[in-house]
Amino acid sequence: VQLQASGGGLVQAGGSLRLSCAASGSGFTAKHMAWYHQAPGKGRMWVADIRSDGSTNYAGSVKGRFTISRDGTKNTVVLQMNSLKPEDTGVYYCNAWSDSDSLYDYWGQGTQVTVSS
Repeated sequence: VQLQASGGGLVQAGGSLRLSCAASGSGFTAKHMAWYHQAPGKGRMWVADIRSDGSTNYAGSVKGRFTISRDGTKNTVVLQMNSLKPEDTGVYYCNAWSDSDSLYDYWGQGTQVTVSS
């Protein structure tokens, strides 16, 4: 299974970016998917997730600004980021995991987001 993230870039504070992550693998359908953020010099932090039932969860720092969604295949997850702040700068990683039946935990390679002040 491979997760390919894209959509990062440089944007001014207050701007928007749309990150996308596609999971691929023979017969694979992602159960839950999430995005994580690693700021420069810091650890990887959970940002948002979307569960197999469509429910979503957000970190307090991004609630109201970011929206996570999945496409009809459920193997592509999108993070719409609005009202970006300089502290949103860092590498964003997508994650696909299952916590039941067949357990797995897959990660994408990360995409860089830089928000200038």
